[in-house]
Amino acid sequence: YNALVKTPKEISQNGFSGGFATGFIKDIPLNNGGTFGLAIGLGYQYNAYIQNLKISKEGANNVYAIADDYKSNWLRLHAIDVPFEIRWRNSTLNKYKFWRVYTGIKASYIFTSKSKFSDINETILINNISEIRKIQFGIIFSAGYSTWNLYVYYGLNPVFEKVTLNAAQLDFKDIRIGLKFYIM
Repeated sequence: YNALVKTPKEISQNGFSGGFATGFIKDIPLNNGGTFGLAIGLGYQYNAYIQNLKISKEGANNVYAIADDYKSNWLRLHAIDVPFEIRWRNSTLNKYKFWRVYTGIKASYIFTSKSKFSDINETILINNISEIRKIQFGIIFSAGYSTWNLYVYYGLNPVFEKVTLNAAQLDFKDIRIGLKFYIM
């Protein structure tokens, strides 16, 4: 589930804003028991935000406004991820079901973005939104037992750069909460 935080009071999410991520991560044990380690990875993510921030065009410029009456309005982002984690678990060489707590940072490169606004009069599609911050950083945390793990991401920098809404800087960030599955 994706949520926007630090938004102006006019911006609201409606519907389910979700996402999907997949990737590989290399675990590097730092002790003989393998209970403490580091990890670095590479992955792909897709995130959708269903909200009332309308993105339209005026000439060559994108214009941001609050949408009041619409059928659909979403923003979709595709990114390449590079996570770095510090890892603790109570595993052994023969035990594959164990408790784990992993935390760290993730850098993401947003390689494409798309927004769609639709009401009874028009449909506006905008690809590769220039104001989307291409490089994103966030704090990651996952904890759980065996394959099932709770996952939380908190964005450290705003999704947009140099965007104003009603003369105020639009500096909202995202939080992602979900399940993470580890396949060994």
